[in-house]
Amino acid sequence: MTEMQDTPSMADGQAPAATIQIDRPAGADLAILDDATRALLAELHRRFEPRRRELLATRARRQACVDAGELPDFRPETRDIREGDWTVAPIPAVIQDRRVEITGPVDRKMIINALNSGARVFMADFEDSSSPTWDAMLDGQRNLTDAVNGTISFTNEAGTQYTLNSPEQRAILMVRPRGWHLDEKHVRVDGEAMSGSLFDAAVFLKHNAQTLAAQGKGPYLYLPKLQSFEEAALWEEALEAIEQQMGLEAGTIKVTVLIETLPAVF
Repeated sequence: MTEMQDTPSMADGQAPAATIQIDRPAGADLAILDDATRALLAELHRRFEPRRRELLATRARRQACVDAGELPDFRPETRDIREGDWTVAPIPAVIQDRRVEITGPVDRKMIINALNSGARVFMADFEDSSSPTWDAMLDGQRNLTDAVNGTISFTNEAGTQYTLNSPEQRAILMVRPRGWHLDEKHVRVDGEAMSGSLFDAAVFLKHNAQTLAAQGKGPYLYLPKLQSFEEAALWEEALEAIEQQMGLEAGTIKVTVLIETLPAVF
């Protein structure tokens, strides 16, 4: 069963309404996808999906060149950057010490235990360590919102209860959305499946960015599977759009980019 609605654009009503369609299997709880979140998802899809598709096509062309025997190398247009003297914006104090980090899926018990683990950082993972079933993705978003609000708890079958330690004893939360190559097939805008990357990041940020910023603890993201600086630039544009929509100061959202693909090395 699916649910469909016309969602107004964020841009002062200037763009035509987007039709957003969300799968609603029996028992699925869509409360996390409220009207404001749906409007954000629809707007992000319309603005950034064409560019995402272009970049994925570029990946395929580059892979074809490698398959034909071409070796990867540094790109001439990045020479000034590679040889220049530059730095990123200052790193927030709360994440300058990252000597011990822990990662794991976004199920309820895992989030509590990871935040209580004594590690400096917990990377809550919608990507490699989570199966991208619809229920798992929605549950993960609800679990993280409860964790940010300090209300998360879990009781197992034996009656053992799990709750969070005091705020000063918790790990700093970082969230890893899925990579650019993955779709969220349960959410369609104007008939197109939207990016799993934008879905994961936008839902999390919409519900938690302002709270985390007020706490001085983020929001922080891990960005996986990038293959080019253009793909990083697309993230920059999308996150800037989210900051503007939510009234956050530019640069509030901080990211760690994982260099885990050979093209990204170059």
